[in-house]
Amino acid sequence: MKYTGIYIIILLLLVIALSPAFKHFSFPSQNPQSKEPTSIPTTKVNESNPISTGKTPVIPLTLPSNFTIHVFASGLGNPRDLQFTPSGTLLASNPNTGQVIALPDKNQDGVADTGKVIISGENHVHGLAFYNGKIFVADVDRVVRYNWDENALNATLDKVLFSLPENGDHNNRTLVFNTIGQMLLSVGSICNVCREAPNIGGSVWVSDADGNNPHVFATGLRNAAFLAINPATGALWGTEMGRDYLGDNTPPDEINIINEGKNYGWPNCYGDKIHDTQFDNSSFNPCSNTESPIYQIPAHSAPLGLTFIKSSQFPSDWQGDLLVAYHGSWNRSVATGFKVVHLKVNGNTIVSSDDFLTGFLQGSNNGSALGRPVDMIFDKDGNLYLSDDRAGNIYIIQKK
Repeated sequence: MKYTGIYIIILLLLVIALSPAFKHFSFPSQNPQSKEPTSIPTTKVNESNPISTGKTPVIPLTLPSNFTIHVFASGLGNPRDLQFTPSGTLLASNPNTGQVIALPDKNQDGVADTGKVIISGENHVHGLAFYNGKIFVADVDRVVRYNWDENALNATLDKVLFSLPENGDHNNRTLVFNTIGQMLLSVGSICNVCREAPNIGGSVWVSDADGNNPHVFATGLRNAAFLAINPATGALWGTEMGRDYLGDNTPPDEINIINEGKNYGWPNCYGDKIHDTQFDNSSFNPCSNTESPIYQIPAHSAPLGLTFIKSSQFPSDWQGDLLVAYHGSWNRSVATGFKVVHLKVNGNTIVSSDDFLTGFLQGSNNGSALGRPVDMIFDKDGNLYLSDDRAGNIYIIQKK
């Protein structure tokens, strides 16, 4: 009888094994590869936006630790103004060659697949903008509109909109469209410091998208090299280069909010309503009715491209702030600029500044710079693109 209990247990196991319900039951696999992982580390930090496979720049550039930089395109000569087509192809202007080049990245690996010249034969082409599906191009002597075919990456001439007063000095024209469809265009001065009519230079112009009635929008702007629309307010912001030959530290370069009908001081005034007595020897102060800059930048930094931050890759408290490219000095005994800075924006004021990208400058003299940053633009994924007209590169900056 001592084995009776054992026989009963064996019998019960046989009954269970032969029952239909047993066939639908499975034991947990003992293969560890089939287990659902709880947490597996990955080397791809940003799954939704893969890091560029481009080369690391030869220039020893430095960013905050949570960002990385790669070469998106190289061998471009002097790339300047950057613009995305409505479908996301990056365009770059080259004033030295009179060309606009398309840099598609169809496999989205963060590197341009090729470079295709889409516009050529222009006279010192610089500014680029898209509006209503067409490309607007600012030469030194005219504004031209092109039709755009994204599938063929092809631009065809639509219309020459209007002529501009050509000059050989501050000749890099930049244009943007505001929220009501006006085209705003920077027209730099013909000189370092001189008296000239605003319809010749030292101003910002305005017209509609068909080029009707181009006229002066604001004056007293020696060289409002780049323009941007603040998406939070719709206001026109611009960088401004102060005059040369007043020493290493005078006058400051500027950032201005540019309003219609206002005078920003040049050539009689600089900085915050400072009378330029070396140029203007009048006994009265002509600066009282001029506009002050919202921010003063160290002299000869040569601020160019500015872009408002709207990118999930950047800190939440940076959204709406400015990134500005300081192209760098050429006539200063100790070099300055040659970097990208982050400016903290509070409404219509800038409250602080810190360096975002450095390393272009490798010494204390102007000739020691290995690169010169120009323009910046974000794509739909929040990647930041930066042109460098000394090294001939366009870089892509991403969150790691």
